[in-house]
Parts: sequence; structure tokens; C-alpha cells
Amino acid sequence: MEVFTDWRDRDYSFFQHTGCEYFPCHRDCEAGTGGFNCLFCFCPLYAQEDCGGTFTYLDGGRKDCSLCALPHAKENYGYITQRLHNTGASPVL
Repeated sequence: MEVFTDWRDRDYSFFQHTGCEYFPCHRDCEAGTGGFNCLFCFCPLYAQEDCGGTFTYLDGGRKDCSLCALPHAKENYGYITQRLHNTGASPVL
């Protein structure tokens, strides 16, 4: 069964909060063609060891995603929701 295929050009796949004191939170990242997407302010894939994003590990083993724009590109909405669906995980709202 194919899921999450009809999300493009839908309002729910993009949100931008330019009034946020942290906007944009990753100043050195290109967030894709649709602009900087704040929908996944905290990446729901952070806990996955192989999330598909650009990250490094800091001393002590903590994940550093400061150079990653994967959740902030509108075109990655389907990728993120599909990954959550496949793992059985759901974001905590």
C-alpha cells in the first residue's frame, strides 16, 4: 500500500514562522526550493541513527544536526512522514 503520496502543494506540508526568535535556526543551510520550513521545528527523525540527514557526533556521543536542513525543506515532508510510518513512530505533538 502506497502512503503519503498526495502531499505536494498542500498547505499542511509547509509552515514558516518568521517571527520566531530563532528563525532561521540553521543560518548556513540551504533549506530547499520552497523556502525554510518550520513545520518540523524539532526533527522527528533525530532519534534515528540513520535519519538520512547531515549530522556529526560530538564528544560524548551527542548528535549535532546544526548543518542539516533535511526537516526544513518543503520537498522532504513526504520523506519524513514515510520514515515515521515505516518505523511505526509518530511525532509527539
